[in-house]
Amino acid sequence: MRKLACYAAAIAVLLVCRVDAAEITMRSSNGVREAFVELIPQFEKATGHRVMVTFDGTLNIKKRLDSGEAADLVVMPAADVDALIASGGLAPGSRVDLAKSIIGVAVRAGVAKPDLSTGESLRREMLAAKSIVISSGPSGVHLLELLEKQGILGTLRPRITQLPSGQSVGEALARGEGDLGFQQVSELLHVKGITYVGPLPADVQKVTIFSGGIPKTAKDAGLARELLTFLRNPRNAAVLKKAGLELP
Repeated sequence: MRKLACYAAAIAVLLVCRVDAAEITMRSSNGVREAFVELIPQFEKATGHRVMVTFDGTLNIKKRLDSGEAADLVVMPAADVDALIASGGLAPGSRVDLAKSIIGVAVRAGVAKPDLSTGESLRREMLAAKSIVISSGPSGVHLLELLEKQGILGTLRPRITQLPSGQSVGEALARGEGDLGFQQVSELLHVKGITYVGPLPADVQKVTIFSGGIPKTAKDAGLARELLTFLRNPRNAAVLKKAGLELP
């Protein structure tokens, strides 16, 4: 009888957990992927909820939302979150800053490391490079603006490959599709077959804040806020640092 009672109690606990558990649909920029791949399972274990996350480029995420694709939470650069709030796609006041990211530089394995001491030294290195790979995200936008400002965009344009949204600069370098590449540090650190050199020089660096926002169509905004609170916890600093990110 005692075993039967214990069994019944265990079943009751499982049923309660199953009833309380929910599924969160999340669309997130690749810029925070390495950190979130570690943090999201921790959230799932602590809460019993399941997070269905799709990592992609920012432009692709916006296209998904524009096409009417449902999501409970999106994570992308803060400027894009603000724009979606202003246009009515995300709930007002839902922005939560999650991570600070900077742009890094990598080379194909075997290529000499460039001098990243100053913006001027980087300019010389880029002029000497045979082929350059950039992203379609914030880092790529910044690089094109920087080259235009330095007056060398016209010269370098034939040597620049700008990848479609969501594609990895590091993986392109590893495939031999370029010698010198630029993307968020967090998207370069863990790619095999390349050499991560370091961040852009401080005088030409660009900081990107990755933020979360809740779509107005979210099926459970409260649950989305719970996940945002978990991801924003200062205790995640070590995980972010390992992934090449910082607390905002």
